[in-house]
Amino acid sequence: MAGVSRVVAAVAALVAVFAIVLLPIAQAQAPAPAPTSDGTSIDQGIAYVLMLVALVLTYLIHAADLSHSF
Repeated sequence: MAGVSRVVAAVAALVAVFAIVLLPIAQAQAPAPAPTSDGTSIDQGIAYVLMLVALVLTYLIHAADLSHSF
C-alpha cells in the first residue's frame, strides 16, 4: 500500500506543478485580433440573396404554368 500512496502523491505533485506553472503561461498570451471584412463576405451575402430570389421566381413561374395547364 505504501507504493500506491507514493505513486498517487507523485501524480498529485505533477498535476500541481502543471497547474501552477503551465496554466498561467497559457493564459498570458495576447488575444487574437478581431477579423476584418475584406468585402468577400458582403459579396457572398449578396450572391445568396440573389440565388434565393431566383429560386422563388422560378418556383412562382413554374407554379403559374402548372395552374394554367389543367
